Amino acid sequence: MRVFLTGATGFIGSHIVPELLAAGHEVLGMTRSDKGAEALKAAGVAVHRGELEDPASLRAGAAKADAVIHTAFDHDFSRFVDNCDKDRRVIEALGDELKGSDRPLIITSGVGMGERQHGAPAIETVFNTGHANPRIASELAGSAVLEAGVDVRVVRLPQVHDSVKQGLISPFIGISRDKGVVAYVGDGLNVYSAAHVGDVAKLYALVLDKGRRGERYHAVAEEGIPLRRIAEAVGAGLGLPVTSISPEDAKAHFGWFALFAGLDLPASSELTRQRLGWTPVGPGLIDDLEKMDYAATVAG
Repeated sequence: MRVFLTGATGFIGSHIVPELLAAGHEVLGMTRSDKGAEALKAAGVAVHRGELEDPASLRAGAAKADAVIHTAFDHDFSRFVDNCDKDRRVIEALGDELKGSDRPLIITSGVGMGERQHGAPAIETVFNTGHANPRIASELAGSAVLEAGVDVRVVRLPQVHDSVKQGLISPFIGISRDKGVVAYVGDGLNVYSAAHVGDVAKLYALVLDKGRRGERYHAVAEEGIPLRRIAEAVGAGLGLPVTSISPEDAKAHFGWFALFAGLDLPASSELTRQRLGWTPVGPGLIDDLEKMDYAATVAG
């Protein structure tokens, strides 16, 4: 089938492209830049020029496709609430175009939306509509589009990593470098779930080919890695001291990242593995943090 992929030149989307091509699909990749267009052409992908701020361009891309995978997201976390609302509008626009057809729309969310209670791993069958994470706007929009008759499927992401990028941990590294110390909140036993970007890309392709309408899938390889362990790996890589700070001091130290620094985000992917036969094989998060070239990160 022909798949319209938003975020096709991004961290995750660029890894999804070869998975879709290997499965025999044709890819129509969205980009806003000439550089992105050249990269897509070199990868054997048809180019669609569009922007998240332009719903008409998104609808035009969806109109040309048999399925849509939406991975694009504005990762300026200092404007996280606004960007989550922008994602809501994008999902609504894509849903409007697909309404009345059987073409699937795969959207992206976070594993926290499956949280049951504090400390219990998030699961696929739960949608915590009262969750405080602003990213809930994406799943609420997806649920509304699903109720309107669109085949919506949700991929929930943990910290997606390789040895260059690591989701929220990448800005954490930048803050640590600027502050001259790597800090965690309290005892640092709150955890992040994680998965290697290659495994995540494979899951999106499986959700397209084997997923079902209305189901949620967790791209989780590691259920929970303590923030203290993450901080220790980052401290070793940067050559900086590692220390605990109190919850009261988190805002002053982390700025906007304080919203995430103390979160406890364990998540299970048991149902996802059972339903789709997904078996992650990539390196773990700590392995990638230990392999990372921190000097290149500082230089960049």
